[in-house]
Amino acid sequence: MEYAIGIDLGGTSIKYALVSKAGDLLFEGRLPSFANVSAAKVIEQLTKAATMLKDEAIKQNLTVLGIGLGTPGIVDESNRIVLGGAENIVGWENIDVASLLEKQMNLPVVVGNDASLMGLGEMKYGSGRGYTHVVFLTVGTGIGGVVFIDGKPFNGYANRGMELGHVPLIANGERCACGAVGCLEHYASTSALVRRFSALAKERHLSFDSEINGELIVRLYHENFPTAVECMNEHFYYLGRGIAGFVNMFSPQRVVIGGGIAESGTFYLENIRKVVRENAIADCAVNTEIVAASLGNKAGLIGAASLIL
Repeated sequence: MEYAIGIDLGGTSIKYALVSKAGDLLFEGRLPSFANVSAAKVIEQLTKAATMLKDEAIKQNLTVLGIGLGTPGIVDESNRIVLGGAENIVGWENIDVASLLEKQMNLPVVVGNDASLMGLGEMKYGSGRGYTHVVFLTVGTGIGGVVFIDGKPFNGYANRGMELGHVPLIANGERCACGAVGCLEHYASTSALVRRFSALAKERHLSFDSEINGELIVRLYHENFPTAVECMNEHFYYLGRGIAGFVNMFSPQRVVIGGGIAESGTFYLENIRKVVRENAIADCAVNTEIVAASLGNKAGLIGAASLIL
């Protein structure tokens, strides 16, 4: 049976698995990425993950067709070199990671942007399956995404576009990690939610028994804790307005939202939908559903493997 190695590189960990043409996973695992150390260390970890999967496939007499890798940052038109834009990985610029892996593994390698490949996974096997016009967003440390038009990903000329998290949302706003001002990501990511809540908690002399993160803020929101309600409502407003802009531009059949916070309950999507309805042009939004992603944190590696399959 034929499989591809799917790898999803993140700032904290590397997720990996053998993926079949039906989207089934074998030998799924996770390694630390050591992204805060060096690019060389990251490549060493990627090679380690791919080697473990290749060895398991040999033991089970399975055919491995190649390796698909999802990485943060901008990947050039040939899907070979990471140009930059991955602020969470030290030295991850002008890296010909595909050639380096091919040399180590003796397998063909294809590389793509991680958020785009999450969207591709959802299009082929998840919440975008059966649709042709879809906007996919992943909301987490940052905001990434991809737009599918006529069933194909639109990435801009030379694969340099679709930085959906870096749409300027707030004029004269705060500076984003990308260097611009007022980006959607800076105001509507889970990191932004945590940053805002932490600042208000300090200002209001609030303390908590556990780490301030998205999970805590959502729990406090359900308990009607005022600061949590205030911050979540801000989050809904910023993200909803950003999505309304994408609806006006692309009029998709579906907006698929991924990321841990999007999995926190139906209340989340209901609040996002409300803001989108209030801000999108009705004729543009008439055919648009806003739904949660269904593959969870497996979407990226499944999408990466599908580049090979």
